Amino acid sequence: MKRIDLTQLKVFPLAERDSMAGIEETLIDPASEPRPLSPENQQRVAQCAADIRAARERGASVMYIYGAHLIKNGAHQLLDALMGDGWITHLATNGAGVIHDWEWAHHGRSTESVRANVATGTFGTWEETGRCLHLAVLAGALREEGFGSSVGRMVVEDSITLPSHGELESKLRDEPAHPLSPARAELLQAMRQNGLVEGRHEIDHPWKASCVIGNAFRHKIPLTVHPGIGYDIISNHPMFNGAALGRAAQMDFESFGGTVEGLDGGVVLSVGSAIIGPQVFEKSISCVNNLRLQADRKIVSGHTFHVVDIQDGGNWDWTQGEPPKDNPAYYLRFCKSYDRMGGTMHYAQCDNIDFTHHLLNELTK
Repeated sequence: MKRIDLTQLKVFPLAERDSMAGIEETLIDPASEPRPLSPENQQRVAQCAADIRAARERGASVMYIYGAHLIKNGAHQLLDALMGDGWITHLATNGAGVIHDWEWAHHGRSTESVRANVATGTFGTWEETGRCLHLAVLAGALREEGFGSSVGRMVVEDSITLPSHGELESKLRDEPAHPLSPARAELLQAMRQNGLVEGRHEIDHPWKASCVIGNAFRHKIPLTVHPGIGYDIISNHPMFNGAALGRAAQMDFESFGGTVEGLDGGVVLSVGSAIIGPQVFEKSISCVNNLRLQADRKIVSGHTFHVVDIQDGGNWDWTQGEPPKDNPAYYLRFCKSYDRMGGTMHYAQCDNIDFTHHLLNELTK
């Protein structure tokens, strides 16, 4: 079977990319006046806020699962305020959600023309994005940190520290069956292939004050990243390493499950995550229920979902349950999956920024 050689990809500095958006022009100020909502959506925001208050009073989890457009639309400081005030106990996103967040923190600009850059073979082929995110998860694996913690640490510390070749070689030779041996081997190979030396590698993040993944690390709130292999632009880089990304994603999936374990009477917000979020959640809650039943415990119950998307929900009233298979709404994963997960689901057709901004105001008033 013929395969392409990704190590031969030509990559380019981020500074050469025609990035379509800047951080200053995109950020939403939490103190600004949000756009008005319909009376129906205002009621949904109020219900969501009430559910979150009740969950936090009982010590239950509040999970905020979001797609990349929330970051592209400038929700950084809204999420930071929700974390800082203790309303959210877990954030989760896909690969693009952390890529845009990191590019803005490091470069101050993000987003490219997919149509134009695919035609020139330059879509996603950006040196700093692929190199830094891969190095973060490769180095973080030696601390048994997942994707979110590894990148969050890199942002907060403005650096990545690499061990020496000799140290990695010695540990692989002396402890070949050690659980960290695969991670050590992946890092050693990456360092050799890319001429990377030991020690501290400075990586500046001039705009890190608004970086969601950095602020989550600073607040000590889990932010888990659930990427696809060959799904995100960091696949378009000579350092692409599916093993390293998969290892980091596995640890984040396990952390995600740790928060689902505390979801009895809790809240899940799914904001603009059409596929990855609901798919990860349904597998995670099944794992948690499996482990609980083995221990003669009840399955997760009493939780509430608030699903937000700009689509009309398939023009289906989800309070009536799941539509039949011949209805197109049946195939809207972001509604159907959560409707099947026990608890109570509320759907709001609403802009993700508007819902989040009003929710913050409702919680803090």
